[in-house]
Amino acid sequence: MAINPLKIYEKVDPELLKHVNESSEFALSDGALPRKIKLLIAMALDASHGATAGVQALANAAIKAGATKKEILEAIRVAQYVSGVGCVYVASHAMREL
Repeated sequence: MAINPLKIYEKVDPELLKHVNESSEFALSDGALPRKIKLLIAMALDASHGATAGVQALANAAIKAGATKKEILEAIRVAQYVSGVGCVYVASHAMREL
């Protein structure tokens, strides 16, 4: 897996990194929606925005949270429905690593 791109902020702006990490925990922790569903939503959004590395990282996190590969692929179907086929191409790069 690639190095976390936010790691640079440990040196250059640790306060920003702390804020980002707290925001991530706030948004992705279990609540009315389980963590794995929130990760699948985030993954689909990254696919829609062209963030291949984000798709890969979030898909791996979703698997660790209990998601199946079939659930990941269905989330990409939703992204394609809303955002078009471009997100399928973006996600295909991440799918090679799963």
